[in-house]
Amino acid sequence: MTPWRDRAGTVFTCEKRPVLASRGMVVTNHPAASAAGAQMLAEGGTAVDAAVAGLLALTVCEPMMVGLFGGGLMHLAGAGGEHVVLDGMACAPLAARPEMFEGRDPRRQSVGALSVAVPANLLAWEEALRRFGRFTLADVAEPAIRLASRGFEVSRYLHECVSEAAADLALDRHIAALFLPGGAPVAAGARLVQPALAETLRGVAREGAAALHQGDLGTSAVFDLARKGGILSTDDLAAARLVSRAPVRGTYRGVEVIGPPPPSAGGVHVLQMLNLLEADDIAASGFGTARTAHLVTEALRMAFADRAVATGDPDFLDVPVARLISKDYAAERRALLDLDRAGRWVPGVGPAESANTTHVTVADCEGRIACCTHTINSTFGARILLPETGLIPNNYMALFDPRPDRAQSIEAGKRVTTSMSPLILRREGLPWAALGLPGGLRIFASTFQAVMNLVDHGMSLQAAVEAPRLWTMGGPVEMEGGFPETLRAAMAARGHEVLAVPHVAGGMNAIRFHADGMLEGAACWRADGVPVGLSGGPARAGVRFWPDATRR
Repeated sequence: MTPWRDRAGTVFTCEKRPVLASRGMVVTNHPAASAAGAQMLAEGGTAVDAAVAGLLALTVCEPMMVGLFGGGLMHLAGAGGEHVVLDGMACAPLAARPEMFEGRDPRRQSVGALSVAVPANLLAWEEALRRFGRFTLADVAEPAIRLASRGFEVSRYLHECVSEAAADLALDRHIAALFLPGGAPVAAGARLVQPALAETLRGVAREGAAALHQGDLGTSAVFDLARKGGILSTDDLAAARLVSRAPVRGTYRGVEVIGPPPPSAGGVHVLQMLNLLEADDIAASGFGTARTAHLVTEALRMAFADRAVATGDPDFLDVPVARLISKDYAAERRALLDLDRAGRWVPGVGPAESANTTHVTVADCEGRIACCTHTINSTFGARILLPETGLIPNNYMALFDPRPDRAQSIEAGKRVTTSMSPLILRREGLPWAALGLPGGLRIFASTFQAVMNLVDHGMSLQAAVEAPRLWTMGGPVEMEGGFPETLRAAMAARGHEVLAVPHVAGGMNAIRFHADGMLEGAACWRADGVPVGLSGGPARAGVRFWPDATRR
């Protein structure tokens, strides 16, 4: 337990410890997944090999968060400083219509087969390996197959997630049989074996992403969903496409901040908020003070006002990225900021018309970085299990606006808008930090605050990921318990409605790049995150084993 004290007087205690290593670092939200990634690095793989191995292992060990039937973003950086974002976000099925949820039980948009969108995780993972890896999908899937067939120990975190979703899980007998044995949430410490998922992973190892998007695996999944009332088709799976995108870039106090572009709102609005606050001396204000908390809150309200009307799938919406991330636009918006009172923000740009995820951060000793956020959207996705494949499908349709003629309305083939925010920071052209986390709408608010923690408050990496967070999108301000009661009172005095919450978003996984070449990995208390690093290295040249030297 390491305390962190701000010069303004805020104190909080870090619950975990960081790891230092010289030859590679893997940080995921489950120890078995971090070990799977480290195994790839130890066998000569790249950061991308390790990231995909970790993500596949997480589909087994974090089944409530990520899966083959989900979507996500891979922010990848090469040793030469090049960046690319592989967009594997889910999209609406071809049979989807803007009014499909009007006049229906609103839960059908978030629970059950009708909430399932077209997945693309596997396409992203396969393409990443092809372009930046040394191993095949079969190679990196081995740890996940072993974990699914042999089983793994259920954590308290997984048990609590099952408990929270138990009412919905109980409605589907197949998912209930796995996670509610005997009618009760699977116990922490129990061994969870998933034989159907293991067989599915073996099929993916043999056939690649085609097993799902063009083969029997996908056909089986579609039939299962159709029996449950879904509209996903084999044509949807065959038409799914990965999109390679250039990231968005900006600077904050000399640090280059690089993040994902639309349809992600993460990169754009993190840069927008940092630009808004750059004119303030946040370091002097201090962490956890009323002034800093007020500024962060107002920046979030501004960003969400613009996100609602201007961020979406760029194939369907003209997103004004350049304006949103410009310093001039930040200056315009700053003129509306009241430094002493909560404001009401309206969009500053015009419209052109969940909350549970996982994150992996990996760096290898050759200079590659993989910062990847993937999900099935809500906890346990659509909260059903496809029994023939062992897959838990996403409920990404819940992210669309059910009302027609809006920026995020449902349209066939349209990608969902996400708050995913896998960020890579550079100083003087060199990697300085990489970080990301799960948490739905609260993701980019959390990475925004983590950047401030590192740049403005000079926190250690461990403190930066574990520090108390706050969040709002215009209504009450959610504040974690790590903030003092005096701060909540001061925020209330400025006109903010404050809501105390146990946590904001999920477990952040981060890597810091030190000037001496060391890699520092850190994971926070909000999930089962574990950093695993590789140090050591090959024997010194010329060292041999001489049998005769042991003779007497």
